[in-house]
Amino acid sequence: MAVPLHQVKAELFRTLGHPVRIRALELLLEGPRPVRDLLREIDVEASNLSQQLAVLRRAGLVTSARDGAAVTYALSTPDVAELLAAARRILGTVLSDRDGLLEQLRADGLER
Repeated sequence: MAVPLHQVKAELFRTLGHPVRIRALELLLEGPRPVRDLLREIDVEASNLSQQLAVLRRAGLVTSARDGAAVTYALSTPDVAELLAAARRILGTVLSDRDGLLEQLRADGLER
């Protein structure tokens, strides 16, 4: 029996639900990067970063290529960049709405 699409989507979002994975994807927006460069930018142990990159690779969000001893990661498709951009837009809207609500609550409190 095939897995329902909503379950597959939920798994994708669970994969994105880790700050190290999101940070790695953000850094890869600039283009392919070797693991050593990602380690310089992300404050985690090498083994932790390796595990998180493996999760992203299994999910098909990144690809990896070995060049000698160095492993370089890249986004698997421009759609990943679009997804991250959409998340930023959504957060911008949600946070703007919250700021507006907070301002409205403060204004209501001053009037009473």
